[in-house]
Amino acid sequence: MGNEPVYIIGIESSCDDTSAAVILNGKVLANIVAGQEVHRQYGGVVPELASRAHQANIIPVVHEALAQAKIKKNQLSAIAVTEGPGLLGSLLVGVSFAKGLAQALQIPLIAIHHMQAHILSHFIDDANIVQGDKAKPEFPFLCLTVSGGHTQIVRVDTPFKFYILGQTIDDAAGEAFDKGAKMIGLSYPGGPLIDKLSKSGNPKFISFPEPVVQDLNFSFSGLKTSLLYFIRDQEIKDKDYVVKHQADIAASYQEAIVSILIRKLHKAVMQTGINQVALAGGVSANSVLRETLKAHADKHHWHLFIPKLEYCTDNAAMVAMAGYMRYKEGLFSSLNLFARARIPIDE
Repeated sequence: MGNEPVYIIGIESSCDDTSAAVILNGKVLANIVAGQEVHRQYGGVVPELASRAHQANIIPVVHEALAQAKIKKNQLSAIAVTEGPGLLGSLLVGVSFAKGLAQALQIPLIAIHHMQAHILSHFIDDANIVQGDKAKPEFPFLCLTVSGGHTQIVRVDTPFKFYILGQTIDDAAGEAFDKGAKMIGLSYPGGPLIDKLSKSGNPKFISFPEPVVQDLNFSFSGLKTSLLYFIRDQEIKDKDYVVKHQADIAASYQEAIVSILIRKLHKAVMQTGINQVALAGGVSANSVLRETLKAHADKHHWHLFIPKLEYCTDNAAMVAMAGYMRYKEGLFSSLNLFARARIPIDE
């Protein structure tokens, strides 16, 4: 391959964000994301509306990414696209567009696993908030991936070998945030709103019981039930209880989720002896999780890698980065590629 410039365009459409990004040899030249406000009124992502919005957004987003990167489409070396997991209708828009563009330009198509891309975003130049002397993790490392649909502790041996050490047996952390937010009267998406509201609340206001789950697995359904019953019992005595104590309830609930995540991650480090730890996924934008993890890493001498906020939520830069790593190894996909709603990260 030599030293010639390698331009990879990444396309991400797994849920409700349409994104396109261009990287040059690992450096992000453009990372464009178009969100979808239409879902807010429904309190969650509506799959049919999401796929329609992707169809409207994808061409402008790709055009803007190329324009911002200041390259022509015939300079592209390959196209990386999220194959899954995600909403099938949404994924189909991105995969179909990527296949058509790859065929038109006669360049390789590279299928990317959405959660692997989140983890590999740590290898984008200047992606991490650096603590210590390492800008990027070295293999093997552990990654806590937390999002609306996934909560996993993954051992990453190479850019292509991922092993799940533990995962949620019911709800994901992001889902727990959103549903908890709804219980206390916040809108969708609830995670960022709980984070913001918690800054003025007391995290010790309520002591939620932590679930007892074997090994390195997680469970958040019991925590949601505890919140539901707590609110029910308090509102019997005072119908305005939640309104009066909303910030304190939010802070306590958030504290419980973060505590569960950190405790299991610490256990994984102790079991594996791997002290290089990364954080990835949409919930990694949570300020309390980031601050608590930094303090814990300092105390226990971990090498910690936390992505900048623009690489936490769904974005195409992470897809392009994962594509670049596969491109260097010649790991291309067939034009018969089909989107898949479920794909194990260790497939």
